[in-house]
Amino acid sequence: MKLLLDSTRCQGYGLCQEPAPELIDLDEWGYAQVLVRDLPPGGAEAAAEAAVAACPNSALRLAK
Repeated sequence: MKLLLDSTRCQGYGLCQEPAPELIDLDEWGYAQVLVRDLPPGGAEAAAEAAVAACPNSALRLAK
């Protein structure tokens, strides 16, 4: 699975980083940056799904 970010939709709320700090970092203005695009199997998928669900602007998505 891949964690994808549409940076044009990100509004810098930072809600996505809380459930997945190992996958998503915030830049100096609070906008999301994906640290790990290709997810390793295991717990990373659950964290990525939680991050996607936390984003109020649907800037994150998972792809196979």
